[in-house]
Amino acid sequence: MARLSDVIEEFLKQMIESNDDEELQIQRNELANYFSCAPSQINYVLTTRFTIDKGYYIESKRGGGGCIVIKKIEFGHHKSLLEAINEKIGNNLTYDGGVQIINGLLEANIITAREAILMKIAINDRTLGALDNKNKLRADILKAMSAAVVY
Repeated sequence: MARLSDVIEEFLKQMIESNDDEELQIQRNELANYFSCAPSQINYVLTTRFTIDKGYYIESKRGGGGCIVIKKIEFGHHKSLLEAINEKIGNNLTYDGGVQIINGLLEANIITAREAILMKIAINDRTLGALDNKNKLRADILKAMSAAVVY
């Protein structure tokens, strides 16, 4: 049986896809009531499953009841996508952080499964050897590879 987080994620993705704007406005409390869960469960799904590296941008609007806007990043806007990826990578990147970004690119159909495997191998600790600055090198490698696959 699927976990509640998976069910909520799939529900939100279907709602986004059915919306022509590739944008969804939700009220956290209403969604929590719909799934009979705590609002923090909705926050968890939003912060872990709808991240920039997975192709989503979350915006919180305050006042008037407030709402959360989930936007699917337009991959036609290559520069903004690449900037978002580079911002997420930063100047230092752990292997686990790199894998999350690569999995997001795969999920968004920007890269193939084969490309994901190659990218993961390229940033693996064993591949990078006994360098002192592995995380910086890993960030630089992933930025270069991301630039190649986004354009």
